[in-house]
This record gives sequence, structure tokens and C-alpha cells, in this order.
Amino acid sequence: METRRDIFQAIADPTRRAILLLIASQAMTPNAIADHFHSSRQAVSKHIKILSECDLLKQEQMGREIYYQLNPIRMKEIDNWIQKFRELWDDRFSQLDSLLLTLKNK
Repeated sequence: METRRDIFQAIADPTRRAILLLIASQAMTPNAIADHFHSSRQAVSKHIKILSECDLLKQEQMGREIYYQLNPIRMKEIDNWIQKFRELWDDRFSQLDSLLLTLKNK
């Protein structure tokens, strides 16, 4: 499927992030996913469609059912982007620890 949406725009919505967390451990059908939300099945289907369009979800047909699962390759792209900020904050916290240790020892 062609990626037509921005991945970060897709995960900006809290319902879509919740869907990703929900299916992180196991593939689920759209109905099973919808059972975890207080919105209509159509609304959940729209969220699933958006996540699929940006390739965050993969689908697999099993008999008459479609199962959605996380696409770890696309999730890794998000992680790689966030990693830059992790490194920045780790560096800043290390500097703060050093400063606090210096002040404590004075």
C-alpha cells in the first residue's frame, strides 16, 4: 500500500495511539479493536484506515476475517526520530547531574 499520510500526523491522534498500543502485542480484527473504544465502529475503522494508509498497520486475511498488526519497520522510523531527542535530553541530564554533584561537594 502506498504511504499517503504523514506518520506523525497519524500518531498525533490519541485514539490512533491507543489502537497502536492495543495491537502491539497481538493482531486483532477491526471489530475486536472497536470493542475497546466508546466510539462507533465506523469511527474506529476510519482510524484504522489512516494508520494503514501511512503503513503503521499491516493487514492479513485469515478466512473471512482481516487481522491488523503493527508494522515494526514504520514504528522504528518513529523511534529513530525520537532517539535524537532522547540523546539530547540524556546529555542535558548528565550535565545537570555533574553540576549538582559539584555543588554538593562544595
